[in-house]
Amino acid sequence: MRSLLLSSLLLASLWSAPIGGVAIMVKNSPITLYEVQQEMKQSKTSAQQSADTLIRKKLEQLEASEKKITVTAAEVQEELERMAKQNNLSLEKFLDAMQTARGISQSELKSKLEESLTGQKLYNAIAFSKMAQPTASEEAEYYQLHLDEFSQPERYDVTTYMAASAEALQAKIDDPMRNIESVASKDETIPSKAINPQLSQILNKIEVGKFGPALPNGKNGFMSFYMKDKPNLVTENLDSVRPQISNAIMGEKRNQVLNDYFTRLRLSADIQVLRLP
Repeated sequence: MRSLLLSSLLLASLWSAPIGGVAIMVKNSPITLYEVQQEMKQSKTSAQQSADTLIRKKLEQLEASEKKITVTAAEVQEELERMAKQNNLSLEKFLDAMQTARGISQSELKSKLEESLTGQKLYNAIAFSKMAQPTASEEAEYYQLHLDEFSQPERYDVTTYMAASAEALQAKIDDPMRNIESVASKDETIPSKAINPQLSQILNKIEVGKFGPALPNGKNGFMSFYMKDKPNLVTENLDSVRPQISNAIMGEKRNQVLNDYFTRLRLSADIQVLRLP
């Protein structure tokens, strides 16, 4: 009798466990525990937040499939070349900059661009009316709220810390007074006009007296900038950045339409959360 009871409990346990490591079912399409764990690792978010992100992505994929929306390799390549040209870089140098400044490999970048282009096509498929272009007052308001994005110093005075290990570098960032032999450093003056826009964006976000994030250095190692000073800050005038502002505002409006659409879609979709890490 005891053996029979144990067998029954074991069978019940197996029956209730997700088969094949499935964490979530979205309209009969699985999201695995591994995918949730990877999203948690990459985005540094909780299991629930990562699950929400993956559910949204899965709904987008399924909706794109139902609407027969596809993005070709040629379209992704064309977008890569457009972005490189926009940054006044060759495609090769642009890809190197993305790897060095943001730690994004070519394959990862192409994947992100495919998602972005799919999102744009999805928006075009579900939008009921064409969005109006931003007014001059909307552009002026955006400009005032994001002045730091349109400001750049003459140069960046930094101490660059370098290490072969991301863990060692992070330990130095967390405790700057600690002596870590595997972490090297050097003082540098980086002219703002001599660097690519991707690195400029990263340096602009680092506050004076603070460290920036640990970044791949393109040489199988990692680096982080400690910002000592940003002298002679110059802000671009509104008229010179209107096209950039218009694109940003239109992007925000498009994202809001998509968010509203998929929020409603999620409420009606068959979604089963089986278990999370």
